[in-house]
Amino acid sequence: MSAGGTLVVGSGFVGMGIALRLATAGESVTVTSRNRPGRLPDTRGVRWHALDATDPEACGRLVARLGPRRVVLVHGPSDVTWCEAHPSRAVSAHTAAAANLAALAGDARLLMISTDNVFDGSRPDNTEDTPVSPANAYGRAKLRAEHTVLESAADAVVLRVSLVYGHEPADAGKWLNFFAACAHRLLRGEPVTVPEDQWTTPVLVDDVAEVTAAVLAAEAPLPPVLHLGGPDRVSRAAWASVIAQTLGAPPHLVVPVPRAATRYASRPENACLTSSLLTRLPATAPITVRGVREGASELAGAFTDTR
Repeated sequence: MSAGGTLVVGSGFVGMGIALRLATAGESVTVTSRNRPGRLPDTRGVRWHALDATDPEACGRLVARLGPRRVVLVHGPSDVTWCEAHPSRAVSAHTAAAANLAALAGDARLLMISTDNVFDGSRPDNTEDTPVSPANAYGRAKLRAEHTVLESAADAVVLRVSLVYGHEPADAGKWLNFFAACAHRLLRGEPVTVPEDQWTTPVLVDDVAEVTAAVLAAEAPLPPVLHLGGPDRVSRAAWASVIAQTLGAPPHLVVPVPRAATRYASRPENACLTSSLLTRLPATAPITVRGVREGASELAGAFTDTR
């Protein structure tokens, strides 16, 4: 393939965060999805193109036209509850898109963003060497897509990422990350009911984008699977308390409850990732993955300024 910039398949919260990071560094980026995103970034270098990634002919036409030298897959339905209700459709969507883009990648680097849900949650942390055992339909779909990518593309890397968070505006409609959902409700004086018995290692979307850029730019051969989680293992209830404290919201608005009583019942008890390999990534400067308190402080102004 010719040097044609980066193709990001998926225009959601994480995909757009990655696209913005690459474009800010001067990369030409094309973001694709079935439907036009509600908010397109006002950033030079980011273009959007309609694409049904499960359609091999449509994928072939777009890749032939763009000739990307790097492809990032942030694709497929990511609503864990929806996937649990539609397991066969979830597997089909994730694997079809992975197969189509892997077959077309040629010598382009193909990076797939995956999930901590490929583990069953029985361990307090999971490294790249931990045996996989998907916790739910979403994890099974992502694991199938992982295998498809690694078996079919010549230069492929799977980056499993823990719970991603960041800023989303109050009028975004459906907030795609836990932090934003908690922050907007707390600032309106509404209670948030959150599990006290589900743990994760949250990672700021900007840090996900920074690590993704380093993986794409690395010239040396990389391990096929990398993990990215934040430095803090924290329950959702404890994390929501950090958010409330940072935003100056009353602490009693955070209501801890058992995971089984919430929409998180199908999530693994421990959705936690650690990495034994990430420090090997070559980078122009060391990448620091921020903890939940630092991340909350980083984001506080963006939420309180729009009250």
